[in-house]
Amino acid sequence: MGISIDLTKVRGIDMHVHCEVDDHGHTALPQSFLDASAAYFKAGVRTPSVAQIGERYRQLNLAAVIFTVDAEHKLGHRRITNEDVVASAAEFPDVFIPFASIDPHRRDEGVAELRELVGSGRVHGLKLHPSLQEFAPNDGTAFGLYEVLAEHRLPAIFHTGQTGIGAGMPGGGGIKLRYSDPMLLDDVCADFPDLTVIMAHPSVPWQDQAISIATHKPNAYIDLSGWSPKYFPPQLVRAINGLLRKKVLFATDNPVIDPERWMADFDQLELKDGVRELVMKENAARVLGLEA
Repeated sequence: MGISIDLTKVRGIDMHVHCEVDDHGHTALPQSFLDASAAYFKAGVRTPSVAQIGERYRQLNLAAVIFTVDAEHKLGHRRITNEDVVASAAEFPDVFIPFASIDPHRRDEGVAELRELVGSGRVHGLKLHPSLQEFAPNDGTAFGLYEVLAEHRLPAIFHTGQTGIGAGMPGGGGIKLRYSDPMLLDDVCADFPDLTVIMAHPSVPWQDQAISIATHKPNAYIDLSGWSPKYFPPQLVRAINGLLRKKVLFATDNPVIDPERWMADFDQLELKDGVRELVMKENAARVLGLEA
């Protein structure tokens, strides 16, 4: 899929936007999980269409990475296909950068799917959610996927830390947080140095670990999705202003965090000159290979 994002016109690149419903009305998660996460985030419309998201981002002069989450193995809920995400995103080439999501339990079939999607230029990275997909990033389950991405120098976004998915449900919906400890990604960064690893969200309760990994490993980044910036842990704000100024990325987690709300709260952070521009657009453009 060709993308035609004009970096001189967009205000920012949101690195974390979910496709939660396809054009046929099928949702990415069972309704009980959607309802629980909507309550957790106090979200408004929980399942906007890709077209609705695209129009809104176009009006806001924003570009966005968009993906679904394939958790069919854990939840027994049919996934939204990557083909559906790509087709919907193709209507907004000036806005969307589609990423795939493949459950690592698909093994060789999933690796072959990713290789075809990447080889045809239809996706530009991969989204993984270790807790929802129930795998440890360093246990070998997803190594074939990593190898495809490393070969093409494309990034992988990993959920880290607490998740709103399953929050408040009995047993947390069976979702286990330990799979999303960012320290598991330190192994991945070391063993796959050509893979760009993006740790999504403030990684509470492991924020210091995520900062340490991003400081130590050149291929590790942090996206700032899932939290309003006014609630960022203070050590994360210090890192954004300091050592990690070129390693952090504007990201919302839309539709559970509204982009206008996120940007308004981000504007209230006390940041050094030039840092805001790096976070909003320049770092993402470099990670995504969009720079001229």
